[in-house]
Amino acid sequence: MNTKAQVDGSGLDTVKLLAAVLLLIGGIGGFYYFEGYSTLLRVLGLLIISGIAVFIALQSVPGRRIWEFAVAARTEVRKVVWPTRQETIQTTLIVFAMVLVVGIVLWLFDMVLMVIVRSVTGG
Repeated sequence: MNTKAQVDGSGLDTVKLLAAVLLLIGGIGGFYYFEGYSTLLRVLGLLIISGIAVFIALQSVPGRRIWEFAVAARTEVRKVVWPTRQETIQTTLIVFAMVLVVGIVLWLFDMVLMVIVRSVTGG
């Protein structure tokens, strides 16, 4: 039994996340509001605002949990042993062959059932 109390986010975390969301909404609104300006400047401004919003969100408990999850997921992906090109091609060909065989078997099964139904119904 875990005797350590787990502390979930506080009201301050809610304020931080709300500020991050409002900042993003304001950045998107500003992007469209300043439509007459250079697209490059608007995109750079939106990226800067998004970075600040992410920084604020990462200061909260849920934000840190998401960051830790992303780091752990990246570590697990690096542990995966990816197949070689030859293994991928061979597996793909086997899948195509099996789909073809199963398709033919189902087609034959359908034909047999159609013959049985026609003989029973007299059609």
